[in-house]
This record gives sequence, C-alpha cells and structure tokens, in this order.
Amino acid sequence: MNTDSKGSKIPTFLKEMIEEQYGKPIAEKILEGYQTKRNTTFRVNTLKSEVAEIEDILKENDIEYEKVEWSNTAFILKNVSEKEIRNLEIYQEGKIYLQSLSSMLPPIILQPKEGADILDMAAAPGGKTTQIAAMTNNKANITACEINKIRAERLQYNLEKQEAKVYVMTQDARKIDDFFSFDQILLDSPCSGSGTIQLHWQDDKRNHKLEETFTEKLVQKSVETQTTLLKKAIHLLKQGKEMVYSTCSILANENEDIVQNMLKQGNAEIVPIECKGIDQLPLLPTKIKGTLCVCPNQLYEGFFIAKIKKL
Repeated sequence: MNTDSKGSKIPTFLKEMIEEQYGKPIAEKILEGYQTKRNTTFRVNTLKSEVAEIEDILKENDIEYEKVEWSNTAFILKNVSEKEIRNLEIYQEGKIYLQSLSSMLPPIILQPKEGADILDMAAAPGGKTTQIAAMTNNKANITACEINKIRAERLQYNLEKQEAKVYVMTQDARKIDDFFSFDQILLDSPCSGSGTIQLHWQDDKRNHKLEETFTEKLVQKSVETQTTLLKKAIHLLKQGKEMVYSTCSILANENEDIVQNMLKQGNAEIVPIECKGIDQLPLLPTKIKGTLCVCPNQLYEGFFIAKIKKL
C-alpha cells in the first residue's frame, strides 16, 4: 500500500497498474496529483446569465479568478472555497454550475449542434447535460438517461434549476429501445474514478478507506459496463455521425482498450480531437492517436476522451 505523509493510502494494485502503464516518472507525477488539493471551478450557465455579469459579481465580492484558453465560460477560483460559492446568489439561482474543468471538456469536444437529436447516456447529476443545453441554446433535442431513480431526481432538479430543456429517461442506457437513433451521443461512462482521487479528502471522510473501496473488482466491473455501453452507443448513433466516449479514469483498460476493442468491429473510426487550447492541458500519453488523457493536478481531474465516428 502506498501511503502519503498524511496517512492516506493508495491501493498497491492501482499504483502498480499506473507504473506499468506510464513508467515511474509519469506515475510519480500522477501520484503527486492525487495529493494536491484542487481549485474550485465553475461554468457560467449562459441560459440564465452572461459571462460579463458573473465577472462583475466576482469582482464585487473580491473573488480572484482565472480563465482558461479553451472555454470562455469556465472559471478557476483562487481565494474562495466551494462552500463560499454555494452561498452566493449566482449559485443559488442557477446562474453558475460548479463543475470540474476536466468534465467540461467532453461536451466541448462533442460540439453539440442546435436542432440535433442528442443522447447523454449516463447523465446524472447533470453537469454535462446542462452544458450541452447551454451550448445549443436549448435548441437541441436532448435525451438524458439515468438508471438510478435517486440520481435521476437529482438530475431533474439540476435541469430545472439551470432551466435546461431536456427529456429524462429513467432506465438503463444499455436497454434503450433500438427504435431510437441519435445525431450525437455523449457517453461519459461509469468508471473506477481513478482520475478523481484526492488523498486530502481523507480528512473529511469523502475518501475514507480508499484501499477498501477502490478495488480490482471495481475496475473489472467498470470495464464490463463500459464495453456494453459503448457497443450500445455505436448502435444508437446514426451512420456518419459522431459521439464522445469519456471516463474520469486514467487506466488504459477502461479507456483505450475499450475503444480499441470497439474499433475492431470495423464500423467506427477515431476522429482526432481538435480543441482550442488543447496544448494547455496537462496531457498523459495515450495508446490511440487522436484521443486525449488529462493528468490529475491542482486544476484538473484525470480524464480520458475519445471522439468516434460511425461508418
């Protein structure tokens, strides 16, 4: 078991997997990212506000912030906590949405279009779903799927708070009727969460007993779910159209391996990711050219993204 100075523990098997996949120098960088407390970040909900209004309010409250090159609506906060932001009216009124920078990337890479039929296959709690709604000015036909009833209720709450027009389907995305077909699909798949580990969470019990909850069984179960979901996504995607597959994992068996196995079927191809400011991201090496994997650090969670076109 790998232990940091505070006593938090990384499962030995995970440390070994990371070292085998990336080599020791990069693995050390990832493990360092696990020990770093991330800045609070949010996205402006352009369905209810404008970037200029939010900037004015932040300045009025002496809140220091930074922007990112790849998104005009993303903010990195410098001197306030998430709890303090939740107390602001702009949060309570749904004018902003607390969201990690990494999780904002899949919708941006998907490039959702107004008038398109769009499916978000594992939507709760709704960060990416509401982002897609905002990016399309509520002019796309968005279906959000969530199997868990409680999580679906949370999704519905966030949709209403953000004033996002979305149809919620409370069912297993793997069992969506084949009658449906979509122009664009976002599959932000359930995963082990190997990219989101933060060892300082041990102090507030969110990361309690990581060595017991993050198991090899969890990874294997994730792989099985991801494989089935991606196969279904390709089936539901219209020919010639594009989708995004993403996870908050940095493990190849949940990422490149899943995509590679799907590509072997011969009915899809990788669309190289082109994104403004992509060179500013802390990227890890990937086994598939044109995909990207973000390294966890002070600003970003570990995240994998692949863009796929159905042939």
